[in-house]
Amino acid sequence: MSRQITDIPDSILATFRKGCVIPAMPLALSQDRSVDWIHQRALCRYYIDAGAGGIAVAVHTTQFEIRAPKFNLFQPVLKNVAQYIDQWERHRSQKLLRICGICGRTPQALDEARIAIENNYHAGLLSMAAWADGSIDQMLEHCNAVAQQIPIIGFYLQPSVGGRALPYEFWRDFAKIPNVLGIKIAPFNRYGTLDVVRAVCEADNEISLYTGNDDNIVNDLIANYQFGSVSRRFVGGLLGHWCCWTKNAVELLDKIHAINQASEPIPQEILTLANEITDCNAAFFDPKHNFKGCIAGVHEVLRRQGLMKGIWCLDKNETLSPGQADEITRVHSQYPHLNDDQFVAQNLKAWLEHP
Repeated sequence: MSRQITDIPDSILATFRKGCVIPAMPLALSQDRSVDWIHQRALCRYYIDAGAGGIAVAVHTTQFEIRAPKFNLFQPVLKNVAQYIDQWERHRSQKLLRICGICGRTPQALDEARIAIENNYHAGLLSMAAWADGSIDQMLEHCNAVAQQIPIIGFYLQPSVGGRALPYEFWRDFAKIPNVLGIKIAPFNRYGTLDVVRAVCEADNEISLYTGNDDNIVNDLIANYQFGSVSRRFVGGLLGHWCCWTKNAVELLDKIHAINQASEPIPQEILTLANEITDCNAAFFDPKHNFKGCIAGVHEVLRRQGLMKGIWCLDKNETLSPGQADEITRVHSQYPHLNDDQFVAQNLKAWLEHP
């Protein structure tokens, strides 16, 4: 069994091509570090009601440790999240793009693609972290193999959280692979970002660009990138940052789309907003400590809203860094227009209820 881009429902594909908010879903845990399925379901409902166009599961924000044999959570998380999305999609008459993170060398990646397809996911976000010592040819062969099974979204993950530097030559050939749906560009590096966009421009294929640069979200989305006669824009974001305060992220992206379509000068307020959002991301993602607290940080934001019970991670050593909670308090107070506390408070009871 395999899937092609043409198998994705037209309405879902059109939303992805236009550009949408795709939260990278966190893993809700109880204090004993078992999965808190009630709050996991609530997160699905939150993202759907906030207006997200897709949800990405089994990605970095979900914690790569779900694949570890001692936890054995990869398949249960995919299955249950798919069921929760099914339930709320029917309730709300909405449809989302379902993305599964795919990791490992080729045998593991193909097995994860199979599980994703069996659980009705539309595409795989393909991590290259397992190829730290691989050649470009080996990596491209791997990508081709996975793309034969499921539509893939390339993933340039920053090295500081497990990725590797991927040169222009890799992305040039990657962009020519059939069944590539898009690329999440997240090197947190302007040079690396330009390498990918240039490669896509030169390939001139229908590949949608999504920012994963949580430190540069707005600037990625408002910029026009032109190489020769071909220009491209980031159409949306697939972001850990957007797993919280998601309703406001949807409103922000709608505003940016309108600005880009009008081809008018970028308002100063948008440039100011760009810096405010990056400041919030610094609090959430903990670059001060080399991103050690990035997952716990978004957990803390969601915990304060009631969408998670705690900040527990599968790795007991993974928690907030010193001073990080205070930084989250600071940005929440300093930029009240960026949170969606009121939206969450109005809907939380319904999201936590049994169907």
